[in-house]
Amino acid sequence: MQAYLDFDPERKRDLTELHRLVVAAAPALKRYFHQGTPAGEAGMRMKMIGYGKFRYAVKSGKTTYWPVIGVALQKNYISVYVTVTRQGAPVVSCYAGKLGELRMGGNNFSFNRFDDLKQDAVSTLFAEVAGIFKADPENPVRYMQGS
Repeated sequence: MQAYLDFDPERKRDLTELHRLVVAAAPALKRYFHQGTPAGEAGMRMKMIGYGKFRYAVKSGKTTYWPVIGVALQKNYISVYVTVTRQGAPVVSCYAGKLGELRMGGNNFSFNRFDDLKQDAVSTLFAEVAGIFKADPENPVRYMQGS
């Protein structure tokens, strides 16, 4: 984990501040280092910081652990991935334009610097994610399986 935080000294503060925000908003989602999955296994090979963990199966029948919230360093920004839904739609999409994000995807958003984020809105998102996961631990499983 420390090596990942130290990988890009210029963005270490951004990762550390984001970690503090996740922990404050969603303390039940424990942090871990997601190594990525080996080639040929279920899941993505991307390394990231994970918060919360669930196991899901892909069509081949193989299973893998995946983070409920994942934070990944990209070349030019930091991405946050969320694997829960609200009424069948990715919960992140409900926050489009409200997070201070640089980019928004269906289940993710990206930013350059932590200070660019609208921290209250991001905190609300993380708290909602934790609440959905606590109430329905199979929510992200259904999302990842496309059902």
